[in-house]
Amino acid sequence: MLTLNYRYQLYPNTAQEQTLIEWMEICRGAYNHALAQIKDWCNSRKCLIDRCSLEKEYILPADLKFPGEVYQLNNLPKAKKEFPKLQEVPSQVLQQAIKQLHHGWEYFQSRGFGFPRFKKYGQFKSLLFPQFKENPVTNLHIKLPKIGAISVNLHRPIPSGFVVKQVRILRKADRWYASVNIQCDVSIPDPVPNGHPIGVDTGLEKFLATSDGLRVLPPKFFKKLQSELKLLQRRLSRKQKRSKNYEKQRLKVARLHHKIDNTRKDFHFKQAHALCDTADMVFMEDLDYRISAKGMLGKHMLDAGFGQFRTIVKYVCWNRGKFFGEVDARGTSQECPECGGEVKKDLSVRVHHCPHCNYVTDRDVAAGQNIRNRGIVLISTTGLVGKETACADGLPGVEVTKSRQVSKSRKGRTRKSLK
Repeated sequence: MLTLNYRYQLYPNTAQEQTLIEWMEICRGAYNHALAQIKDWCNSRKCLIDRCSLEKEYILPADLKFPGEVYQLNNLPKAKKEFPKLQEVPSQVLQQAIKQLHHGWEYFQSRGFGFPRFKKYGQFKSLLFPQFKENPVTNLHIKLPKIGAISVNLHRPIPSGFVVKQVRILRKADRWYASVNIQCDVSIPDPVPNGHPIGVDTGLEKFLATSDGLRVLPPKFFKKLQSELKLLQRRLSRKQKRSKNYEKQRLKVARLHHKIDNTRKDFHFKQAHALCDTADMVFMEDLDYRISAKGMLGKHMLDAGFGQFRTIVKYVCWNRGKFFGEVDARGTSQECPECGGEVKKDLSVRVHHCPHCNYVTDRDVAAGQNIRNRGIVLISTTGLVGKETACADGLPGVEVTKSRQVSKSRKGRTRKSLK
């Protein structure tokens, strides 16, 4: 089963936009009420053994069962009689809000931290329509229950053979999007490692450096607009909360954040396609960038978005039939790709000069070559005997690998590349 998500921008009119906002607030209220029942049940069982439960003011019957997902979903019809406002929202959309809470509750139980929180005003920003009788997407509109047809920018058509399973309506700043989930009953094999390999090293001085010598400067989207964002946030802090002027200024701040997010993601996709244009196999480091984002350079790490970039590269490689692999990141900058010797150097040293074999190259390019060499070793396993592996002949540090084909050098250029 092949599942894809296509995102399109929506253009609802004033009445439709107001209806969607009201539905989100109703779902937020249902979400918070269901979470309050769970918290009350948990707090009623937290009383210390040497004191009365009256101290916590949570007096619930001892035989009361935990308000699970099925229990709360079955209580929705009764709640609609007490609160007629709930009847305005489609029943399945309201059910998905409760299911969303219990997905977070199960995730909290599995990892032991991250208790679900109450959602404040404006924090519930999506509606999920899980089922349709017929295809709701046409060339110009998308049809939703109880709201009708909403104009949509169908910038790419849904492929033939795919069925629309569900639609999620998203609100970002003052823009609306529809994330359409489509499925097709086909099985696609994973890409087989073959062809020209490259290793990609990411960093703050150079956004990426490949083993072929390509280097791309970091665009620094957040840093370029930080002064403008600072001015808008200062003006927002001086407005009276919940006033009309406060809402206007809040939208300006949200639009700027949305612009930064869109430009960063667009840059990541372009670089991912450029990497796939120049190679048949892409290898990157297996790093947890969340740890690096907590250091003194955390703002710059988050601005670059290395985790999102690696996820996008993995998706683009799968979509274009290229092989993607992750290798161990330990010591990639302290090892010589030519002879394999250890060459210790600080972050201030930006040139790799091996004292053992006199191999000189850029520090980040040498790290990319080490990543590529480790990737070739990773795929040259017993399970891949009989398959064409990477063109490894002539590459530094991999003379031991026996290749089945002759490599052909490829040179590619991407935006903001260094000569």
